[in-house]
Amino acid sequence: MTKLKKLIIACDGESASGKSTAAKLISKKYKLLLINSGLLYRYCSKLIIQHKPKSIIPFLKKQFKTVSYKEIEKLKLHSEDISNHVAILAKNKKVREIVNQLQMKIIRTNNKICVEGRDIASKILAKNPKYDVAFYFKCILDVASYRRWLDLKKSVPLKEVKKSLKMRTMLDKKRKNSPLIKVKDAILIRSDKLNKKEVLAKMSKEVDKILKN
Repeated sequence: MTKLKKLIIACDGESASGKSTAAKLISKKYKLLLINSGLLYRYCSKLIIQHKPKSIIPFLKKQFKTVSYKEIEKLKLHSEDISNHVAILAKNKKVREIVNQLQMKIIRTNNKICVEGRDIASKILAKNPKYDVAFYFKCILDVASYRRWLDLKKSVPLKEVKKSLKMRTMLDKKRKNSPLIKVKDAILIRSDKLNKKEVLAKMSKEVDKILKN
């Protein structure tokens, strides 16, 4: 593989659609910095649940001034409490602005990057800089909820996980600010029909096409 000068990948998708695993695999293969925007929103939820601030926007602005993505990455942010809280919080335009500022700061200083979330191709990497290749992940609810249930070590009833995922995806698609959509040129990845190896192979094929140009 030739030495990369620039590669910007956008990975969007529904809850528990396999996008995080795929983003990790593709980032590792092409030695890209990986940013999971969902973790940033989960971090906001964790702070709010923990500290119960009277005004969340000034509170989050202050917290985000000093935090680094590496610190956030180390935290455990996949509890059901956080999942249910973040679904509502992510609709807040001002919260999205705070998260986006941190994301853009990281993105603009790295031209070998993979960003994963729900509005990456449609907003974050829509221009300046624009993604080189975009992927959109889908997974049927039964498979997605079973995977998430295993991630949660079966600590929550499967029925509850399914209900939570269904609500999260609906809220993501219907929210007014940066809804979850598949951009026209995004490559669809059906993670319920492909295993990890096949997902990586499909993504790599598209990335290699870009790199040859």
